Amino acid sequence: MANAPKPTTAKKESSGSSIFASLSIVMCILVGVLLWKFVMGDPANFEGGDPENGHPLPGNYFGMVYKGGYVVPVLMGLFLMVIVFSFERFFVIGKATGKGNVDQFVKKIQGFIGAGNIDSAISECDKQAGSVANVIKSGLKKYKEMEVEPKMDTEQKCLAIQKDIEEATALEMPMLEQNLTVIATLVSIGTLMGLLGTVTGMIKAFAALSTAGSPDQAALANGISEALINTATGIATSALAIIMYNLFTSKIDKLTYAIDEAGFSIVQTYASTHK
Repeated sequence: MANAPKPTTAKKESSGSSIFASLSIVMCILVGVLLWKFVMGDPANFEGGDPENGHPLPGNYFGMVYKGGYVVPVLMGLFLMVIVFSFERFFVIGKATGKGNVDQFVKKIQGFIGAGNIDSAISECDKQAGSVANVIKSGLKKYKEMEVEPKMDTEQKCLAIQKDIEEATALEMPMLEQNLTVIATLVSIGTLMGLLGTVTGMIKAFAALSTAGSPDQAALANGISEALINTATGIATSALAIIMYNLFTSKIDKLTYAIDEAGFSIVQTYASTHK
């Protein structure tokens, strides 16, 4: 019963993360709209100071992006989301890793366990901190409890230690994967929104070509420009999201492997020393 408060704590952290995600999505879209309207749509970026009817000044990329149309601020918001959630995951995973190198930490723990020095291993977990250390510390405490448990045989004690480690992992690790679904979703949404902007731009370009007499070259150029800008922004958003998602999943896999490796050492050491 001593561990009963843990699920409540996990729920509070999950709720806080959900609120952060919701607010971040709204704020990123809002910032994207404001940047598009007031920075890129600044009259100083256009001929005659007219953002709606004037052409972007030669070489003025802000004006060119503004002419990308209403899909641009949405794409900018999506790009900002990737950046915001990437920083948030860097912080959370870094905190879960602890204060030192995980591989060296696991080797130290294995050395202490092999020498039968469980108290030193627990102290090392306190120094390391983080989710990995918390899980291993939980297993080590169970190890000590099983040493003075008179009613269970060795196999049952090993299973109890393993179960404790699995339960501690189930409490600690899900927080690392939270909001990764947002980054994964942005991979698809970025591409689709870029494609939508491409289609709307080409519709405008073909509409300019279909006018009677000579085509409206300015409208044709703006339509093609809108299509290409949206395509580029969508691709950039998706590419960054893919890179960050793979990076974070790799880091989480490394932490999971470290826990499995240390947990296996704890169980095997107990089994071999308590035959």
